[in-house]
Amino acid sequence: MNQFGNIKFAEPVEFHVTRSSPCSYRDGLVEQRLAADISRHSHLHDDLAKAGFRRVENWVYRPICQHCNACQPIRIPSGDGQDGNLIHSRSQQRVLKANADLTRRILPNFSRSDHYDLFSKYLNARHGDGQMADMDQDSYTNMITLSPIETVLVEYRAGEDLVSVMMVDVQADGLSAVYSFFDPEIQDRSPGTYMVLDLAAIAHGMALPYVYLGYYVEDSAKMKYKARFRPAEILQSGEWVTLDDKAR
Repeated sequence: MNQFGNIKFAEPVEFHVTRSSPCSYRDGLVEQRLAADISRHSHLHDDLAKAGFRRVENWVYRPICQHCNACQPIRIPSGDGQDGNLIHSRSQQRVLKANADLTRRILPNFSRSDHYDLFSKYLNARHGDGQMADMDQDSYTNMITLSPIETVLVEYRAGEDLVSVMMVDVQADGLSAVYSFFDPEIQDRSPGTYMVLDLAAIAHGMALPYVYLGYYVEDSAKMKYKARFRPAEILQSGEWVTLDDKAR
């Protein structure tokens, strides 16, 4: 399958296949990625995103695993439940109501000490044995600040207390949720779902049609929440198709 969709490269871009590493979503499997440094080719980012690539710092990547194609790029329409194409379920309406007291700020992608403290608290509680568990403040700063495209931080507070943060890339056709973290003490509020719903509303307010949510793995418990946003689309054989249609 062509990994690049219909992208036309006006200048050479060097892609690399990474070494094999343990798969984050399927036990006993290994993963490999096709990756490129686009710090000098930032204009290619949006086309690569539409072709299923994700960004981390100045690099873009997508899975290129042998014997497995379970990771499907996924996006949802923008909207706020009243306007736009995103349909809110009853449970999502309850999540919005539960978080109605939060205030939001959209900030430049600078590293902030209170954000890092919350990030560390989140990792220790949720991903203490994960690949990011050993990230120090310098590594966190690189993750937040190194970007060849427009990137912002969406911050949420309950009163004066910082409760969640999402790093977001701004694309020509939408917003991309790069990474998010939250205070584990508010887990009962479903902060991950809330941030995605709010990002869809932000995108709609910017007249952008989509929100990109990374990858979806059908049999992964970590990924199931992404299929609850309707109507979601996955990239399959170079075309974006409705997730429900694929399931049928």
